[in-house]
Amino acid sequence: MAIRFSVQSGTFELAEEEKVRRWLAEVVVRRGKTVGNINYLFCDDEYLIEVNRHYLNHDTYTDIITFDYVAGGLVSGDIMISVERVGENAGQYGVPFEQELHRVIVHGVLHLLGQGDKTDAEAAEMRRQEEQALSLWNELFHEEQSV
Repeated sequence: MAIRFSVQSGTFELAEEEKVRRWLAEVVVRRGKTVGNINYLFCDDEYLIEVNRHYLNHDTYTDIITFDYVAGGLVSGDIMISVERVGENAGQYGVPFEQELHRVIVHGVLHLLGQGDKTDAEAAEMRRQEEQALSLWNELFHEEQSV
């Protein structure tokens, strides 16, 4: 069982891959679940809109698509992220690219853990859980940096 990262095209490289794996695994474990196979694909807008059209019948750009293969307590899935969209969102929200990328990365795992975001209430809860997960990143790795 593993968390894997790959790139569809381009020169994108995920910074601190091993830290991201540890963080995501901790998010899953703290929910009482087990990490299965979670595969991330970082891609461009055009690739992701084609996936959106083909598999979901949506003709819109998006930052993330999550395919859920969760079985019982084993958390597995394929998560596709548009690096272009993350960059635009970071600019729009006035946050660093890496912070927005981490938010989107954990957003996919939160979907696999059962958190929806279709209603206003679900979206608000998703944001709360994203913030909690981002705080966990700081908790895990702030201490590591100060040692």
